[in-house]
Amino acid sequence: MPAATAIVSYHLFGESAELPDVLHCETIAARSSLHDWELAPHRHARLHQVLLVSKGGGVAWLEDREQALAAGTLVNVPVGSVHAFRFLPGTEGWVVTMADELLQLLLAQAGDARQLLAQPAVVRVAAAIGRQVAQLAAEYGSRAPGRALVLRGLACTLLGRVVRVLAQQPRPAGELHESNLLRRFEALLEQHHLEHWGVAAYARALAVSPTHLSRVTRAARGQGASRLIEERLVREARRQLAYTQLRVKTVADSLGFADPAHFSRVFARATGCSPRAYRQQLQAGP
Repeated sequence: MPAATAIVSYHLFGESAELPDVLHCETIAARSSLHDWELAPHRHARLHQVLLVSKGGGVAWLEDREQALAAGTLVNVPVGSVHAFRFLPGTEGWVVTMADELLQLLLAQAGDARQLLAQPAVVRVAAAIGRQVAQLAAEYGSRAPGRALVLRGLACTLLGRVVRVLAQQPRPAGELHESNLLRRFEALLEQHHLEHWGVAAYARALAVSPTHLSRVTRAARGQGASRLIEERLVREARRQLAYTQLRVKTVADSLGFADPAHFSRVFARATGCSPRAYRQQLQAGP
């Protein structure tokens, strides 16, 4: 893997701003050519990426695995997964980046799709997926009426096609067991996040140790169980701050925080700004 002094966590590679659009789509060359076609190890805390190579190739590192890239190769990079790339100069293709909130919306009723998309993977794909990504890229670059709706629809179709490809990949029995544990944990998290259950409470309900639960979540999501618990609350907070006019104190109360100051600290730790500043940024627009 290309040398790095530390594994950096980015929103988009080399950037720290919030994702400003429904999703983000750019060519492989747009960013990698600025870095001599090599991207050092990094991760994205709240972003999922799908990369498709249409011409050229190179090498991808996903977690601790090195895998070759060629034309017709798709790379699935889940939230929190450490990854790096070294492309052949002139490599063509696209990188589609989606915020975790968009995935939550699109995959709410999608069964095991979330668990399949949580697998870092490099796979060969049919030409149909290449056409799908090219269509998404064209729509992303347009300003046609209904653009946001079309982008969501194309993103949903792309994720569905990726899920089908990943479902065909062989998986060890131990990984299947851990995937089931993760699915049960996330279902419990949806039910009890407003009750502020700790890791021990979730582990007890799942009949595993807190250490084992965190090991499984870290392997699949790049973060321990405690961080995922906190991020679920913060995700709900962002929704309420974005889509309601509720006061910050009222939002804190609705999320089970007895102390608004504690809520603000938790929110700032996860997002880098206070709840009030976050709302002001949204109101100011891009």
